[in-house]
Amino acid sequence: HSTSKGLMGECGRRGGYMECHNIDPYVQSQLYKLASADLCSTVSGQIMTSLMLRPPTPGDESYPLFREEVDGIYEGLKERSRKLVEGLNSIEGISCVPAEGAMYAFPQVAVPPGAVEAAQEMGTTPDNLYALSLLEETGICVVPASGFGQRKGR
Repeated sequence: HSTSKGLMGECGRRGGYMECHNIDPYVQSQLYKLASADLCSTVSGQIMTSLMLRPPTPGDESYPLFREEVDGIYEGLKERSRKLVEGLNSIEGISCVPAEGAMYAFPQVAVPPGAVEAAQEMGTTPDNLYALSLLEETGICVVPASGFGQRKGR
């Protein structure tokens, strides 16, 4: 779990944890060494992790405000997601199903046969060519579907 993509707009904060069950003690000790050598969370990141693990609960003085803020964040995300999907579906050659729990939309782009051939000639995939062309021509950065293990022809 990570605090860098949470409810409070804490992008850039570094904090998180990994929970392991039924793991060999030797492997656990190696993971601990690796995490200790590579990761050094700041104090603020550690505080964020603590808050993530122990949010206000019913009966706490801050709970009503916490609940209101969390609900507002989720409603805002749902509305932005709805608008994004609606906008993508209004573009010819693009279709997108509503996101159902993630912060990301995954549109399907109909790539013309000529673009498929051009990508092959360039030694790349059509989705990579599309992503690079979109970035170069508009400044919009997207991740090619093949980066997510997208199956060929899907």
